[in-house]
Parts: sequence; C-alpha cells; structure tokens
Amino acid sequence: MKTIEKRYLVPFLLVSSLFLLWGLANSMTDTLIAAFKNVMQMSDIQSSLIVFAFYGSYFCFALPAALFIRKYSYKAGVLLGLSLYAAGAIMFYPAAHIATYGFYLLAIYVLAGGCSILETTANPYILSMGSPETATRRLNIAQSLNPVGSISGIVLSQTFILSNISLNAISGTYLVLGFVLVAILIAMVFAKMPLGNDGGGDRLLKSTRESFGRLIHNRRYVFGVVAQFFYVGAQTGVWSYIIRIMMKEFGFVEHEAADFYLASIICFCVARWFFTWLMGYFKPAKLMAIAAALCIVLSAIVVWGAGTGWLLATALVLISFFMSLQFPTIYGIALEGIGDDAKIGASGLIMAILGGALITPLQGKVSDMFDIYTAYLVPLVCFVVVLAYSLYNCKSKQKV
Repeated sequence: MKTIEKRYLVPFLLVSSLFLLWGLANSMTDTLIAAFKNVMQMSDIQSSLIVFAFYGSYFCFALPAALFIRKYSYKAGVLLGLSLYAAGAIMFYPAAHIATYGFYLLAIYVLAGGCSILETTANPYILSMGSPETATRRLNIAQSLNPVGSISGIVLSQTFILSNISLNAISGTYLVLGFVLVAILIAMVFAKMPLGNDGGGDRLLKSTRESFGRLIHNRRYVFGVVAQFFYVGAQTGVWSYIIRIMMKEFGFVEHEAADFYLASIICFCVARWFFTWLMGYFKPAKLMAIAAALCIVLSAIVVWGAGTGWLLATALVLISFFMSLQFPTIYGIALEGIGDDAKIGASGLIMAILGGALITPLQGKVSDMFDIYTAYLVPLVCFVVVLAYSLYNCKSKQKV
C-alpha cells in the first residue's frame, strides 16, 4: 500500500513545505534564550519567558484555528497563519527601537500564533491524504522537513545573532524573515490547493460540540493529548538549554556552544527519516516505546554527568535522535480512526504544545535553584509519560 498516492503528491509537497517554516521559528526562538540572557542580563527563568510567550500563543490560537478552517478551508488557514507569522517577525524591528522585553514577547506571541494556525491546518490535512493505515508514516515524512527548517534557523541564528549579539542583530534577522514570509504568502494566494473536507456551515457550533463529546470519551486521544503536552515540554527543555549547558561544561561562548544545538537538530532530522523507514516494518508505538526509554537513560546521564565532557555532550545530542519520531507518532496515533473529528482533535494536540510554555520555565527554576545539570530531571520525567503512552498503545487492541 502506497504511503503517498499519486493524486495527492502535489498538495502533499505543498503542505509539507509549511513544516519547514515553523521549524525555523522554533529553533530561532530557542537560541533567543541565550541571546536575551546575554543582552539583558537575565536569569534562566526570566529568559524562559520567551518560550512561555511562544508556546502559550500556540495554546491560545489552536482551537480558534480549528474552528476557522472548519468553517472556511485549509487554504484560508494557511494564509491566515502565514500573515500572522510575517507580522510577528516584522514587529521585531520596532521592538529594537522601543528596546523593551515586553514588546519582543508580544512579537514572539503574534509570530507563534501564525505557526499555531499553520500546524493546526497542516497536520490533519496530511493525515487525510490517503489510507488511514499509512497516515502516521505519512505524517512522519512531512514532519521530516520540520528539522530541515530547524537547522536553517540555527544557522541563521549563529551567523546573524549569536556571533554578534545585540538587539539590532536580533531585530534585523527577523525583519528579513518577515519579508521572505510575505513573499511566500503572496505565492500561496495564487497556488491551487484542494479544499479538503472543510466547511462547517450552519452546523459548525453543533458539530463542534458533538466532536468534543466524542473526543473526551476517547481514551487513546485524551492520553495522547497528555503525552503530547509532556513531550513538547521535554523537547523544548532539552533544546532550550543545550547552549547554556555546553557553555558551562566546556567554557564556550554562545556561537561555539550553538554547534552542539546544530548537531542535535541534524541528528533529529536524520533520525526522523530513519524511524519513518522503520515504520514500514515495525509498529510505530513499539518504536516510540524504545525511543522514549533511551531518552530517559540519556537524560539521566546528563543529570549526573557534570564534568564528564564529551560523554555528557554525546548523551545530550543523542536525546534529539530518539526524540525525533515522538511528536508525529503521538499525533498520528491519537487521531487514528476519529474521522471528521480530526480538525477539532488536531487543535487539542496543538494546544498540548502549552507543555513547552509551562514545563520549560519549571526547568529554568530548577536550574536557578540547583544547577543546569539537575534541571534535566524535568525532561526525564516527561519522557516517562511518553513511554507510558507508548506502552499503552502497544498493549491496547481497542479503537478508542
């Protein structure tokens, strides 16, 4: 059975390209923590408000985005998401002149709102493009472009922000990104994109209530939302503090330590293709269980590995390798077999990205209270939840 049918190839490629764009935003946001900590002399928990603004926006925009695309179309959702993404990036320019942290957080919030809409639109659309039996694998393929965007974001940050840290460097980089997004937005206006199974019409409110009613009683879906909350918290926490922990372990400056972040994203990218290939032979839930267990072991090495140098660095980079399949696999398993409820269900899984907003500041607090090594106990616990969800789906024979 083909993972991607010929009739869906063009829309699949078009929608998949969007995954690159929010990968770019995610990785650039992670590097901003180190940049603002340096420029504004902040504590770890203060600088982590960047992540709170970013992922908090994801939570706020996900459900409105689902209702929007249900009433109108997938293409309308894409255009709205790109518009907010571009607006947020361009807002970095006046933020540099006002020079207040709050304005930067507002710009990040608007930018992330656009990314939230794009994710809420693209993920269920990819799942719908073909057989349900291959949906999770298809989403993993599309998600493989996400780390490509992340790598691009790290390179941009290293070259234009971390190598010469200043508010002007930060704002100038985002301003250029904003103009690029405007160009992409204009191109998408004229692109031919299938509407998909959209249009809520007059039954929108009633059908939304019915969808919520069915979803809340779907144990696999509800557990999936919980697992996604903790997974995103783990991923954000692992990546947000890579630069800081490498600076402490080796005495590097920001742009040198960012090489380890780049190595992590490259591993993440390669591993996603590797695990997508393996899904042709093994059940996704079983692969995720193995990966989550290894993430727990590697996180423990980071927690108790202070002063071990390259052992700690290797463990930290390898966490990203085994994280790679978890987000799309949780997503695909949670939405399996829910039919027309997928749009609303997708919004719940995107709202679960709030885990990055709440868990990362907790990790920052642990770092301030103890040290940055001990702070990696937080993602370790998060991976335990992902492992529990994986094992639940390995054993479960029920549809819901």
